[in-house]
Amino acid sequence: MAAPLSAETLLPSPALTPSPTMNMNGVAGLIDMPTGEAMPDGEFTLGIGHFSGITRGTLSFQFLPWLGASFRYSETRDFNYAGYDTFYDRSFDLRLTPLREQGYWPSLTIGFQDLAGTGVFSGEYVALTKTVIPGLKVTGGLGWGRLGTGHDLGSPFGDRPGGFSGTGGKFEPDRWFRGPMSPFAGVEWQANDRLGFKVEYSSDAYVLESEQSDVFDRKSDWNFGAEYQASENIRLGAYYMYGSEFGLTFQLALNPKNPPNRNTTEPAPLPVVARPDPVSRPEAWSREWAQNPEAAVTLRDRLETVLAADGMHVEALSVTAETARLRLRNNKFDQEPQAIGRAARAMTRTLPASIETFEIEPVNRGIPAARVTFKRSDIEALENAPDGSNRLLARTAIGETTDAVAEGTVWGEGLYPKFRWSLGPNAVFSWFDPDQPVRADLNALLAAEYDLLPGLTFSGAVSKRIIGNLDSVERVSNSRLPHVRSDQAEYDKYGDPRIERLQVAWYRHPAEEIYTRVTFGYLEQMFGGISTEALWAPVGSRLAFGAELNWVKQRDFDGYFGFQDYDVVTGHVSAYYDIGSGYRAEIDVGRYLAGDWGTTLTLEREFANGWRVGAFATFTNVSSEDFGEGSFDKGITLTIPISWMLGQPTQQAYSTAIRPINRDGGARLGVTGRLYDTVRGMHEERLEQQWGKVWR
Repeated sequence: MAAPLSAETLLPSPALTPSPTMNMNGVAGLIDMPTGEAMPDGEFTLGIGHFSGITRGTLSFQFLPWLGASFRYSETRDFNYAGYDTFYDRSFDLRLTPLREQGYWPSLTIGFQDLAGTGVFSGEYVALTKTVIPGLKVTGGLGWGRLGTGHDLGSPFGDRPGGFSGTGGKFEPDRWFRGPMSPFAGVEWQANDRLGFKVEYSSDAYVLESEQSDVFDRKSDWNFGAEYQASENIRLGAYYMYGSEFGLTFQLALNPKNPPNRNTTEPAPLPVVARPDPVSRPEAWSREWAQNPEAAVTLRDRLETVLAADGMHVEALSVTAETARLRLRNNKFDQEPQAIGRAARAMTRTLPASIETFEIEPVNRGIPAARVTFKRSDIEALENAPDGSNRLLARTAIGETTDAVAEGTVWGEGLYPKFRWSLGPNAVFSWFDPDQPVRADLNALLAAEYDLLPGLTFSGAVSKRIIGNLDSVERVSNSRLPHVRSDQAEYDKYGDPRIERLQVAWYRHPAEEIYTRVTFGYLEQMFGGISTEALWAPVGSRLAFGAELNWVKQRDFDGYFGFQDYDVVTGHVSAYYDIGSGYRAEIDVGRYLAGDWGTTLTLEREFANGWRVGAFATFTNVSSEDFGEGSFDKGITLTIPISWMLGQPTQQAYSTAIRPINRDGGARLGVTGRLYDTVRGMHEERLEQQWGKVWR
């Protein structure tokens, strides 16, 4: 008998299920037009599109299931705009997807293109996309602005103000969805796992490029293309566009939830060693060992031997007949629960049977930030139990701690004083200079640290250029403000080799919920002085408050020990809030390096594996005219843990901040080791988010 038809037999296999592909603008779309789809939650994409004299590079992130954001840098040759033969433009997009495809309902996206740029490429759209049969999707939509220059359906919401924003960076809601409205449409067919085809009707007439300049000759509203899925993450496209041009795209999609190397190479943890039965072996449970004055030293040495083999160390240890308190230095694992779990395993293998309570205090920069308390019997019982991680968490207490140590505490050997150094490559990039959009240096970076006491560290770094062209920038700053950032080219030109930083930092945790930091020296490439900070951050609270006060002086361009005449007092009060589910908000209010006063707003998403993607914007009392191009400081931040790429534990990560332009307004001092990021990974919310690694 034939098998009955069902929803499962009619739907394609997961490998064939169409996921959103990208367009020339690097967002979910057809060829040059958008679709109504949204990328999977958390997806990070890079799209590069080129046709005729137009090249666009776009970074996008699906920040929420219904909210996507993009940053785009585009090059248009022979555009002859704003005094440039080749025109470069930076822009941000937002895409709202209130409705995803379900049943008979299509997916719906409302998009804002070039939201706060010069307006040359700005436009808005509403797009609907529906899967007709497996592998075949149709899209229809309406566009305004750039996307409303095709077939004119009228201006139902009023006229659109003319002209462009000279400096860019301004939100102009009076332009949104105003002016002529034009339709666009298209079809996408995914023929098999690899090959797909697209056809679209475009609503962008490219008036500036084809009628007011000679970028290309637009002869048709129709575009046609084929795409090839080269791998799980990479897709390539080729197109015939507007009746006269050929185009290409490169599409890269990464999701922090799906590491490229799923086969971890880290060694398995040592098994828990259960204690002997107290009835048959009562002598093993004796407490007489606690009377020995050398017991703590002996146990520290045993525990250190096991921990050191796992890349960790005993910072300090105190023991009684029933309780052991370990201050744990973790130099290996980027997820603190994994280090805590392995330390607990090591304690079961080295500590006397009478000790039932394990208190583990993870340490960063010499200070403990939380006390994680286990019952040893829970560790023994739940190691291999179903849902063992969650069951252990339910029985674990995460509480406050301070710098203070219990009587009889023994410190780890060889940790203070301790000298460490490293030598390795360091790449530095410069983006978006109209004369040359991408410049880079490859440097040799020599770094060293000297831990004198817990929380007290001397550190420094020196760099020497191996190869690069950052010193070739000829553009001279014309900023009306003190040149606190816009003289970057001078530092790159004359600072080789240079002292990147040379400082002493003192961290304290003097009372529960209170942390302090004092840093003195050459704090960053451009400034040296003194930086002080205090933070109130309860272990179990999502809310934290901080205050920072600095006096700094501008360093000489050569990067050695001298200073220029400019000095400033700067500082902020800050509020941090963990929204939950990996989202975090921060607001900083205060005085910036150029003496301006204002506020920085930051919104960030952090995944359990350490991926972080965020956006920030700073608004100060500097006018957009005095600020210059861009109108205000803004950008995106990205941190990718190296462990995510390699499949083995390491605390190293690649971090960068991408600004459309680096100006002097809203510039903040670059101090390493600010308190909130130093302690937050050891607090309750973050520990719980990563707790699934506790048995790994």
